[in-house]
Amino acid sequence: RILHCMQKAIKDGTPVVVLEPSCATVFRDELVSIFPHNQDAQRLRKQTFLLSEFLNKHAPDYPRKQLNRTALVHGHCHQKAIFQMKDEIAVLQRLGLDFHVLDSGCCGMAGAFGFEKGDHYNLSIQCGERVLLPAVRTASPETLIITNGFSCHEQILQQAERESFHLAQVLQLARKVGREKTNSGAEPNTPEPAPGKGTLVAAGVALAGLAGAAGAIYLHKRSHPRTLGERLGKMLKR
Repeated sequence: RILHCMQKAIKDGTPVVVLEPSCATVFRDELVSIFPHNQDAQRLRKQTFLLSEFLNKHAPDYPRKQLNRTALVHGHCHQKAIFQMKDEIAVLQRLGLDFHVLDSGCCGMAGAFGFEKGDHYNLSIQCGERVLLPAVRTASPETLIITNGFSCHEQILQQAERESFHLAQVLQLARKVGREKTNSGAEPNTPEPAPGKGTLVAAGVALAGLAGAAGAIYLHKRSHPRTLGERLGKMLKR
């Protein structure tokens, strides 16, 4: 169905920018495994980019503004395994951030895995408590927590009670309040406020069925009832 609906864009060579690494993995890895002889699947694989990849390939001087901020960066498992982090790091360096990439492994949420009661939930927490969650809890309130995975955002929010931000949100913050680079680098600037809710922007988003699958998974970690589908929907509407 994806190949059919996107056939014209695929044949036209239109780049597909995917914000969520696990969704991007569907196009870059899983789709060609399912349809190894399908030429459209092969084309889509080559035309699919994470945001950082797309910027480095097509806008290597972007962003043109910098932020005088500290940041902790957590790489999504699929991003580290399939895409690597070099493009992400290159964009963050151009942003002028003083950032540290955590050696945090998996956040523990792993899609539906961390929402399941019993052993899966307990193992999810143990994974997060290795490195990621303690680092987030001890970070200063001014430090940006950056990660591109929806599951990672949820784990950090529920277990460390901190809002985390996608690279797209950080780039938008730089556009709004960052300082223009000078010939000798960025002008000194004062710390900027954290990006507020509703700043997510995208050139294009491919969900690959995630919303439908997630809608049936209920959160049990907190007292207020929510579904993953509802939270995903709110995030995409911002």
